[in-house]
Amino acid sequence: MANITMGLLRAIMYIHLISVAVIASRVLPLHPYMNPQEKPNTHIFDTSKYGILQLGNGLAKTPQMGWNTWNFFGCDISEKVIKETADALVSTGLSKLGYTYVNIDDCWSEVSRDSEGQLVPDAETFPSGIKSVADYVHSKGLKIGIYSDAGAFTCQVRPGSLFHESDDAKLWASWGIDYLKYDNCFNLGIDAKKRYPPMRDAINASGHQMFYSLCEWGSSDPALWASNVGNSWRTTDDIIDTWESMTAIADINDKWASYAGPGGWNDPDMLEVGNGGMTDEEYRAHFSIWALMKSPLIIGCDVRNITAEAFAILSNEEVIAVNQDSLGIQGRKVDSYGPDGCYQVWAGPLSGQRLAVVLWNRCSKTGTVTTKWASLGLESSTSVSIKDLWKHEYVSENKVSSFSARLKPHACEMYIFTPSALSHSAS
Repeated sequence: MANITMGLLRAIMYIHLISVAVIASRVLPLHPYMNPQEKPNTHIFDTSKYGILQLGNGLAKTPQMGWNTWNFFGCDISEKVIKETADALVSTGLSKLGYTYVNIDDCWSEVSRDSEGQLVPDAETFPSGIKSVADYVHSKGLKIGIYSDAGAFTCQVRPGSLFHESDDAKLWASWGIDYLKYDNCFNLGIDAKKRYPPMRDAINASGHQMFYSLCEWGSSDPALWASNVGNSWRTTDDIIDTWESMTAIADINDKWASYAGPGGWNDPDMLEVGNGGMTDEEYRAHFSIWALMKSPLIIGCDVRNITAEAFAILSNEEVIAVNQDSLGIQGRKVDSYGPDGCYQVWAGPLSGQRLAVVLWNRCSKTGTVTTKWASLGLESSTSVSIKDLWKHEYVSENKVSSFSARLKPHACEMYIFTPSALSHSAS
């Protein structure tokens, strides 16, 4: 018995040491262009709280991109809508930009399970069955997602998967499902940390790879525990197609920035771009901030009838590249000032010693937003080239100390800052 106890203690100590080492490996040094005698805002490089025990299914090396039915269609979905959307993602070129998941949200199933306890696709809206739809989506070079709930019922009172995890995961695997969005309604008051891992285990046991997206609404702070459970986790309640909802959600998601990274991402909910509730300037800010925060880029509008303005926002390859950057560190709010802090600077590091920077005017009047180098982890004498990702042009080649932009109400500009060299004397 003593030998067993000592063996367990050694194993625990080994795991602890490995955990400490992994955490330490995620703490980045000062930016290479930072003078250690200055006192900059260096937390934009901090990922020390990133989960040490990853799901390890090989997915989510960058945030997921795709489309979901809910924001525009709600329950008014059908296999026709899914197939036509798959066609539109391909014909518009959005799929080539990375929007590859075609995700069916709530209301795809009948209101009860069959006599064998299995989920059944709605016979009226999905008469060919989900596998047939999945085969069609796959034939277009895309992936397909499904929706369920870690509760007795889904939010629209279809059967949930709580206590049916194994059967449901096997069924989805047999259909070729690539992605699961797993909601939080009718959860019987059971702790989320007990309800969500069984589906992870069931998916792994199915032998079929699926992206596992936890939609827990941030109720129990999943950033603190979900990195070894899912590939992404909702940090907020549902987004609404309004300026107020979008900005509030951005601020909530921001607090969890140091917990995200390759393999597991904070999810502030889907994109509302193109649904009509915000102005084009507000939608551009929405997309810029979501990209900077390394949020999932899941389109929520009707892609079959997308406007030119919405398409221009969603198809900005340079902004998408920030989101998909291999370094995988979530950008965050690094400075705010003015009335109620409505002049804001958001930033985050990229590969190649670059920085993504968003200057955002959340005020109700036109104003000038300025970032100082110290807020970005740079010493004031560093020379920086600046590229505007919405104008697709360089706006400065040798900027030092600070940079400003005149912005309309609720507008933003997004930039790549590339330090050219240490501009201070080596002596």
